[in-house]
Amino acid sequence: MRVRVTTTALGITAALLTLPACTTNTAGTKPDTAPSARAGKRADAAQRATPLTSAALETRLLDQSDLGSGYLRKPERPARHDDVTVIGCPALSELGDDAATGGTLAFPRKAKADFTYGGSSSEIAEELYSDSANKLSDGIGRIFDAMTGCPTYQVVAGGTPIDMASQKLPAPHSLGDEQWSQLLTFTAGGRSTVVKQTAIRDGSLLLIVSVSPTLVDRQLDKALTKATATS
Repeated sequence: MRVRVTTTALGITAALLTLPACTTNTAGTKPDTAPSARAGKRADAAQRATPLTSAALETRLLDQSDLGSGYLRKPERPARHDDVTVIGCPALSELGDDAATGGTLAFPRKAKADFTYGGSSSEIAEELYSDSANKLSDGIGRIFDAMTGCPTYQVVAGGTPIDMASQKLPAPHSLGDEQWSQLLTFTAGGRSTVVKQTAIRDGSLLLIVSVSPTLVDRQLDKALTKATATS
């Protein structure tokens, strides 16, 4: 889960499932679900539970045409491996450097994209991960719990101190199977950046959108809809 001081990063609408058809109830008993409908429902459930490949996730990321005018995709930056120390938040420190700095989550199937808006410093970043529902839920849940459990702490990355403040936010419960949301404030060199981050798990897929608070809600539904599309 990337969150950088100079960048912002994560919605998705739930995938539509086939509605079961019912037989005509002529004997006064409860209607039964048609076998073909039950089979379709099982197939949909199995599809949602099956992890996607990284290549498949790439095709489900938002692109410039999805976001609308004013958005430009940023080239991916080379990974950095600065020494990281967390001060004032033992729970987050125990999770390791990637969690402390918002590094990419340790799931093998993943895809990500970053965009700038209107030539300004406003950015939106989307990340997709795929694994079993239990692994996704446990991984993202532990990080959000650790970060929101420490209202203030400090991260020292590559010798640069970054003051952090976190606040748990209400999550959009109408989307996906599980949801998490938080507001993060990064302060370094006298400059502060505020990021709203929302994570949604839908079956075997995890979406994270991180962005300035004024932009995130406009694109959340678009991201989840495209990420969970079955065709």
